[in-house]
Amino acid sequence: MLRFLVRRVLLVLPVLFGLLVLTFVLVRVVPNDPSASLAGQNATPQQIAEIRAKYGFDRPLIVQFGVYLKQVVQGDFGTSIQSGRPVARDIRQRLPATLELTFAALGLGIGLGVPLGVLAAVRHNRMLDHVLRFFTVGGIAIASFWFAIMLQLLFAMQLDLLPLRGRLSAIMDAPKHLTGLYLVDSLLTLRFDIFWDSLRHLILPAVTLSFGSLATITRFTRSGVLDTLQKEYVLYETAVGYPRWLMLWVYVLRNSVVATVTQVGLLFGALLAGAVVVEAVYDWPGIGSYAVFAIFTSDYKAILAVTLFVGVVYAIVNILVDVLHGVIDPRVAEQM
Repeated sequence: MLRFLVRRVLLVLPVLFGLLVLTFVLVRVVPNDPSASLAGQNATPQQIAEIRAKYGFDRPLIVQFGVYLKQVVQGDFGTSIQSGRPVARDIRQRLPATLELTFAALGLGIGLGVPLGVLAAVRHNRMLDHVLRFFTVGGIAIASFWFAIMLQLLFAMQLDLLPLRGRLSAIMDAPKHLTGLYLVDSLLTLRFDIFWDSLRHLILPAVTLSFGSLATITRFTRSGVLDTLQKEYVLYETAVGYPRWLMLWVYVLRNSVVATVTQVGLLFGALLAGAVVVEAVYDWPGIGSYAVFAIFTSDYKAILAVTLFVGVVYAIVNILVDVLHGVIDPRVAEQM
């Protein structure tokens, strides 16, 4: 197992380096001068040139990348052009909001997707199966920003059941910072009023973000369960009268979720990256909205840091998924 982990980490490093190079080049070749954006609309060419020299934008691209790569190796992601604070600090402050949203969305996707996938497989080619297949196709096809706006119009503006945007009401103070997750911190400090308010703010963005992952998990679970139901041991246990639902949830499901677990690992990184659009629509103060603001203001160091962070998360989650495969299926562990 240790050899496997070391091998996977060594394979990930070139991928992250390539991601950094690609993002750096793409950000720097965009015809939007960050120096002009930082200097303001009324800045003179001399002032823009001074800012360009101050931040090193006048150097050759390869030199700029070398300087930035050295900083990244040292754990320094530079200073945000717009906020004037270290980018690492900005991400650290906003990360709990994104993690809370991502975990909530993934929890909804798993908690609903796995049972729905099992039900669709059990009711194969019946009405429920057809309805769920239509639902999953829609979940994959519908754009998240459109779905977010529709939910806002219905539940926030028409029915006035849930907040329109934000993470907490303006009259509420944030709970004492323990983990940065409002739901957890409010429970730990016994502030149930803050817990309820933050939960109401979390529902719409979490549902929006989870819709695509819910559809994916449902489809993969359905496919895995259908395949397992054709196995000889399942047919034998059915013939001898083993309780069907107990067989499904104890034996069939465990042998059907290998592909689903892989998708869950990939979906975590996808949700973290996909939170950009959802956070922008719901004004959620996470790294997604931070990335959007960085793009609009040409804050290239913030863009690079967020991109690299998401890439690292993808790599770590994929390694953890491979380890989890070994726990679920001992045959996989023997091949590691």
